[in-house]
Amino acid sequence: MSIRRATLGAGAALAAIAVLLSACSTGPAASGTPPTGEPVSGGRLTYALSTDPLSFNPSGNNAGNDSWTVTRQLFDSLLYLDPNSKKLEPWLAKSWSSNADATAFTFELRDDATFSDGSKVTANDVKATFDDLVANKAKSPGTASFFSGYRTTDAVDADTVTVRFSTPNAAFPANTAGVMLGIVSQATTRIPYDERATGKGVVGSGPFVLQNYTKDVSTTLVRRPDYAGAPAGFATTGAAHLDAIDFTVVPESTVRSGSLTSGSVDVINGVDPTAVGELEGAGTVVSRSTPGYVNGLYFNVSRPATGDLAVRRGIAHAVDAGQIRDTAVTDEFAVGTSILSAATPGWSDQSSWFGFDAATAGRDLDSAGWVAGPDGIRAKDGNRLSLKLIYMNTSGQTQSAVEVLQQQLRAAGVELVLSGGAAPDFLAAWQSGAFDAAWIAGGASDPDILRTVYSASGTNFYKVKDPTLDGLLTRQLASVDQAVRFGVLADVQKRIAEQYYQVPVYENTGIVATARGVHGVVLGADSRPDLLVGAWKDPT
Repeated sequence: MSIRRATLGAGAALAAIAVLLSACSTGPAASGTPPTGEPVSGGRLTYALSTDPLSFNPSGNNAGNDSWTVTRQLFDSLLYLDPNSKKLEPWLAKSWSSNADATAFTFELRDDATFSDGSKVTANDVKATFDDLVANKAKSPGTASFFSGYRTTDAVDADTVTVRFSTPNAAFPANTAGVMLGIVSQATTRIPYDERATGKGVVGSGPFVLQNYTKDVSTTLVRRPDYAGAPAGFATTGAAHLDAIDFTVVPESTVRSGSLTSGSVDVINGVDPTAVGELEGAGTVVSRSTPGYVNGLYFNVSRPATGDLAVRRGIAHAVDAGQIRDTAVTDEFAVGTSILSAATPGWSDQSSWFGFDAATAGRDLDSAGWVAGPDGIRAKDGNRLSLKLIYMNTSGQTQSAVEVLQQQLRAAGVELVLSGGAAPDFLAAWQSGAFDAAWIAGGASDPDILRTVYSASGTNFYKVKDPTLDGLLTRQLASVDQAVRFGVLADVQKRIAEQYYQVPVYENTGIVATARGVHGVVLGADSRPDLLVGAWKDPT
């Protein structure tokens, strides 16, 4: 077997993530709030989230960033993607390798890693975790594409595990670093999948354990005194400094900001970009550009109107992305130039396909047979061009963005019906297909996220049936040479752009704010809140 060692420079397939964004400072333990002295042990951190986590099962349907902020503290992963070195580093696995065609990956586990119940993390736990994810792929759509071509996971011995695929899966090592592939105990996998959402009986190997949960109100995690497993890049690799973390749900972004400036909470997620100046006066704002797919309009092509390329193209030219960006956020959020953000490995500029042009938009919609009615809204065969847009209304910036978008499309004769909701409502609508378009963005440190979004092996909530795109997405996964893979990914982005499956509007920037006297809150390579093992507070 030809061995490719597990650093990005030594494995070309893994090197695809080596062009990740620059970090905020010099290392994971210092990339957030700068310490003013030696870390202090003890105390409780009060952390405001925009929505309920929904699930304490790392791979379960959840509320995105807020869920992963919590579950990251409960579940360690095989590997860690360092946000500063841009390399995959050891975590539960002390080393790893792949065969020449990226169809088999072997992980050597640390012999000192334990779960929160005291049991040792073994190869059988890794096997149980991955087999369970594959068995429940219909209930974990976000992880299904990670296991495309999955054959088996073999526990070679207590500390060695080999994951085998029938087809190349070059992105798999990078995907193991995400919390959705966090390792759980064998006992956890014996709990029915749906019942794990409450966290009862779910056992991970992270630095904290779940103590209390009141839905839509609060979640309390407490410190594991025997934890000794943080990645080497963290200043604290043993037990966490904090005694506990109290997560509280505060849906309104203005209320979250006010809670921080008043001293009611220590940390907030989902920071309104327009509030950054005010929050900097009360503490520290931690930010970094987000890799993944950008904020924008994602069409459900199974619907009558949005299934027509001419309609999608017309709508795309009716969108003034710069105006939406300037209204909803700040110029720290770049206008989108492709479905992927420029911080994503393999990004390719597709801006030539887009751009506000009212005349072109009108011609495209005219050619599709949609004619303006008395109220200005177009109609065809007695049906109004009225589209349902779903989105999560957990931030002021999203609401502002979709309202400006609504006005822009109204000027082109398209009625956009806004259907915002909390995370559970959005997820239900998204998965049901009962929408014409979605406003969404997704963070991911590897461009393989596009396969999750659009491939037949992924979630494909937009009902795209495109053999050309499917073939390109499969090819990029099989490419073990970085340059070749990035070339295929450029073709992927071009195909998505030329078919107008999506309209890019603006890129994301991950922002977390901390109160004065709070240290060690950091963002990971995916620009989401990272492990809080090194977080601490000044004594009061």
